Amino acid sequence: SATAKGLGQALDKPLIHVPTLDAMAYEHFGTDRLICPMLDARREQVYCGLYEFHEEFRVIRGQAAMGISELLSEVNGLGRPVVFLGDGVPVNRGRIMAECAVPYVFAPSFASRQRAGAVAALGAVYFLQGRTETAEEHKPEYLRMSQAERERQKREQEERPGKEVFQKGAQGG
Repeated sequence: SATAKGLGQALDKPLIHVPTLDAMAYEHFGTDRLICPMLDARREQVYCGLYEFHEEFRVIRGQAAMGISELLSEVNGLGRPVVFLGDGVPVNRGRIMAECAVPYVFAPSFASRQRAGAVAALGAVYFLQGRTETAEEHKPEYLRMSQAERERQKREQEERPGKEVFQKGAQGG
């Protein structure tokens, strides 16, 4: 990200943000199944997204960090067959087998990784869609706070009892 930003600034060229999970899903053209790439985020959490790519590439749920049970509940609610891929699959295989109520398959290891060709191809699609940004506009996309940020937030909350500290992007109910 820093290298791309530096090159964009030096050469005065636009940047195209291609999320990792989008690129992983983009390799699964032609499937009728939902595509669910997941990366292990530890502590029973995954970085995941939901996509389809039968005739055109469509993001159903953009990449997010969530609990594996929450993801499986969402997949079950969609009621469609799904293909799971990524390094979050081996870690969560047992949970998927126990909790997934729709037909599912696990992508083979060679189809479970991000590939440069898919990033480039999807980047070209996003470019044609006008999804560019300047180097100055570009900011890294973090799907959850770092451990240090979570500990600081907890400390601040303990120092100010009765006042809630909300995470960026958190929803109230």
